[in-house]
Amino acid sequence: MARRRGLDHDDVVATTLAIVDRDGLGALSLRAVADALEVQPPSLYSHVDGLTGLLDDCSVAATAEFGEVLRDSVIGVAGEDAIRAFATAYRRWARTHPGRYELSLRPVAGAEKRSVGRSAIATMDTLLAGLGLVDGPATHAGRSLRAALHGFATLEIADALGRGDHDASFDELVALLLDGLRSRAATAI
Repeated sequence: MARRRGLDHDDVVATTLAIVDRDGLGALSLRAVADALEVQPPSLYSHVDGLTGLLDDCSVAATAEFGEVLRDSVIGVAGEDAIRAFATAYRRWARTHPGRYELSLRPVAGAEKRSVGRSAIATMDTLLAGLGLVDGPATHAGRSLRAALHGFATLEIADALGRGDHDASFDELVALLLDGLRSRAATAI
């Protein structure tokens, strides 16, 4: 195996994210990352703190990326259209990056993960406030919205939705969520 010059932490994380998207989190090992980078596994320790450290770093990176995608999806969009854009971006990113999506759900101790996680939550809070939901009602609505989108995305990634038009089913889910959010907003006033 040839020695790779200029390898850095970002290279290791990017390669790992590509591996987990392609092969799944269960296929991840330091050997797989080293082979993809054309280095020996011990050389990875210069950049990450073993497999656990690598998973932590990748979890933070995936969460940050996901938060940016969600934030960008609603720039210049408001109200119910913003909820639709947010939901569509959520589903698209989870389907396109199933390994990263799984990593974004992985708990990691430390301020960095909490900070990047708050970015996505702040976007959702802003959307819900635009519908008139703040404080406690927004917290519950946000959890419900996230749980519904997560459930759909997870079932779709696992090819467990069955036959039929998944896009139509997703549109129906979003319509049901919007009906519920409208109802909650009306009673929260």
